[in-house]
Amino acid sequence: MDFNFSDDQEQLRDAVRKWVAKAYTFERRRSTANAGGFSREAYTELAELGLSGLYIPEAHSGLDMGPIEGMVVMEELGRGLVLEPVAHSLLAGAVLNAWAPEQVKTTWLPKIASGEALLVLAHQERAARYRLDICDAKAAECSGGWTLNAIKSIVTAGDQADAFLVPAMLKGQQALFLVKRQASGVSTRGYRTQDGGRAAEVQLDNAAATLISLDGLAALEHAVDIGIAAACAEAIGVMDTTLAVTVDYMNQRKQFGVVISSFQALRHRVADMKMQLELARSMSYYASLKLNAPADERRVAMARAKYQLGQSMRFVGQQAVQLHGGIGVTDEYIVSHCFKKLTQLEMTFGDSLHQLGEVSARMQDTAGVFA
Repeated sequence: MDFNFSDDQEQLRDAVRKWVAKAYTFERRRSTANAGGFSREAYTELAELGLSGLYIPEAHSGLDMGPIEGMVVMEELGRGLVLEPVAHSLLAGAVLNAWAPEQVKTTWLPKIASGEALLVLAHQERAARYRLDICDAKAAECSGGWTLNAIKSIVTAGDQADAFLVPAMLKGQQALFLVKRQASGVSTRGYRTQDGGRAAEVQLDNAAATLISLDGLAALEHAVDIGIAAACAEAIGVMDTTLAVTVDYMNQRKQFGVVISSFQALRHRVADMKMQLELARSMSYYASLKLNAPADERRVAMARAKYQLGQSMRFVGQQAVQLHGGIGVTDEYIVSHCFKKLTQLEMTFGDSLHQLGEVSARMQDTAGVFA
């Protein structure tokens, strides 16, 4: 298999990397976090690069690209610790394109591609514990339309988004709906997350909704798997930055009159960080390459990848803080932000313990060795 990136993919990487370097400095990130954790201005700039329409067909004003391009983009956004939820634009565009009626596609896909509309997934409930098949939200048919009653938790940029993708129970099965944030019956309570981003509790009281698919569980699994692959790629970018900053610090910090990078024990710890990063990178590639596989194969691949990424993120983040000492946990220094971002990503779309359970549940007679 050829793991070299094409010229177009490298150009895309270069464009995003240049934007991050010039337009999304660490100072801008800190000011965005302090202002609430989301910047519509920054999100619009990303949309102008075409990133919000990455998975949307050209017929609907998108770039019509695939999972590898998505991985490239998310790596570079992770490298800059970008707070704006591009991953949700990717999954919203892909899910609407794959599952929504044509009228919904025509209405919403161009808006997502242009950045006019931000759609986010609102699926987490307090009782679910990351399980997608547990859903207390209720949908009902009402005068030719649909209404939803639900409480969804930790909805990314929930009080800033323009609409939500919401799973809800309809006649005994899970369906997927689109709900506008400004619709009657929708209320949100926003808050900052530990990594400096933004989330919200979203409550729907007989809120008007548009049906996306009656096969809501399959559509939700598709959305979450795209989100997992994006989170894995983003984590690679964050870990790249974490390792680079740590090595640079060790080449400057002196102890006993010499730089601490000369100490063999510390060099071994950095080598272990690099090994975990590269193991994680290979599993991120694996996740992105499996995104278009059949659903059962795709689901187990995402669980395997996310579990390994969780282990690597924890190791790299903790080692970076320990090698820095006290400065590694100060808000003024980037490593503390890297550590918090990695911690948040480990819990996004299912933490390591949940993913280990998913891998175990999907083992066949060969225990996954030849699967």
